[in-house]
Parts: sequence; structure tokens; C-alpha cells
Amino acid sequence: MSTKHKPLVWLHEQPKTPPLSQKARIETGFLLRLLQLGVNLSLPQSRPMPFIGDHCHELRIQDENKTWRLFYRVDADAIVVILWIEKKTKKTPDEVINLCQKRLKFYDMEN
Repeated sequence: MSTKHKPLVWLHEQPKTPPLSQKARIETGFLLRLLQLGVNLSLPQSRPMPFIGDHCHELRIQDENKTWRLFYRVDADAIVVILWIEKKTKKTPDEVINLCQKRLKFYDMEN
């Protein structure tokens, strides 16, 4: 684990309260801080999302009566936060996957 923090790069607005509860927002911040420190998260907090792209994952945040997903990519120099959504189905919708891929493609072209 590195002592240097990777910066967060936001391709979507930052999670706020509301719609997240304060507890869910704090948990999201804690998990993102672990990622910044180089901790590799796994289930139940995070799972790989290779169909979005290399090194892509989703954070799974259980809120009071909702479930949130925060899609991110671990780069060598940053944690790229692609999108966060309320989970409403078991399968990640194709439009969400396509939006994540589009945002990453644009980000990679700019950097």
C-alpha cells in the first residue's frame, strides 16, 4: 500500500446528501479514501467491471432503502470516478455501460 494518495478525478458530480443518506455518503468517502491509498477492494464493497474497461470496478453502497453504485477506474496516477447511480436492477443497464465507456474514452483522449 502506497503512502501517497492518488487524486480523485470526477467525471460525474460528487455524491451528495441528499439523495444519499449521510451514512452512505460517509461510507462512500471512506471507500474512496482506501482506493486513494492503494487498497484493493473486493466483494462485498467492490467488484470488477471488465466490460466497461480495464481496471474498472463498481463500489456497492447500501443506503437506508436504496442501493448505490459508483463506477470507477484505477489508473496509475488517479482514481477516476466515472458515474454513480441508484441501482434499480440486478444487471447493469447497457446505457450505463455505454455512458461509462464514452466518458472514459473522452477522458483518455484529453489526458
